[in-house]
Amino acid sequence: MSANRYNLITQGGLTILFEEPFWIGLFEMLDESGLRVCKVTFGAEPTDMEVIEFIQKNHDQLVYSAAVEASSERVSKNPKRMMREARKQTGQTGIGTKSQQALKLQHETAKDERKVKTRQEKEAEKQERFEVRQLKKKEKHRGH
Repeated sequence: MSANRYNLITQGGLTILFEEPFWIGLFEMLDESGLRVCKVTFGAEPTDMEVIEFIQKNHDQLVYSAAVEASSERVSKNPKRMMREARKQTGQTGIGTKSQQALKLQHETAKDERKVKTRQEKEAEKQERFEVRQLKKKEKHRGH
């Protein structure tokens, strides 16, 4: 076997994201030939254990794209900064399931409508008080 047949993986990663209507996984591999990716469709939102099992069982069968020119420079970051960035990325996803997202959107819409209605009611009440004050002023000066 020749030594150049096997590429050493210098970096690899997996990003799981929601692409309407399925959850997908983007496997990335950065080696000496460049950046290669593989897209896997999961369907429903996968749990951590399902992802780990998938990687263990199917990693050898993944079909990666042709290598694209990419820099393999590794910028060392502070571990605390990396943890902060990871927490920030995972926090952006919010509620996971589609139905929960729909419920959250419905709740936000109702909240906005309620705010508008309350503001209109306050404005109407303020206008009514103003009109009553004006009537009282006219009543006072009516006899003269």
